[in-house]
Amino acid sequence: MRALRTLLLLPLLVIGLVSVQAQSPTYGVGRTPTENEIRLWDIAIGPRGEELPAGSGSVDMGSELYLSKGCAGCHGTTGSGGMAPRLIKRDAGPNADPWDYGRVLPIRSPYATTVWDFINRAMPLGAEGTLTADEVYSLTAYLFFLNDVVEDGTELNEKTLPQIQMPNR
Repeated sequence: MRALRTLLLLPLLVIGLVSVQAQSPTYGVGRTPTENEIRLWDIAIGPRGEELPAGSGSVDMGSELYLSKGCAGCHGTTGSGGMAPRLIKRDAGPNADPWDYGRVLPIRSPYATTVWDFINRAMPLGAEGTLTADEVYSLTAYLFFLNDVVEDGTELNEKTLPQIQMPNR
């Protein structure tokens, strides 16, 4: 009987000791990142755009980049019809609610900086992070133009982008 009790307590003892070891403050793996590494990872852009880099871009330049950078290959030449999600809103009428336009980032996002941040981080697919700040401003301006958020000829930069009044805000 005593041997049976010992056999039952042994696994509990092992689990308890392993749990204590797992609670140690360090694991002896890795290193503290350098200031430069932290700066490279810290690329979040808030709604007020305080973190936006210097640069500028126009609707016209965005139109050229949309074709030359391969955006049309996934999203279609007009922003829809490709294998990737559409980038232009559905025609839902002049007084439509923004949610009636479809799941389109340039319309659904409440802040213009969110669109800039997404393009900067996630596009083009397979070569993420390769666009310059000027290219991202240009592509953002072009997408906003396609969705009637800005007028043709608009130029975006770190000062004007956060001031855009988005349809879903």
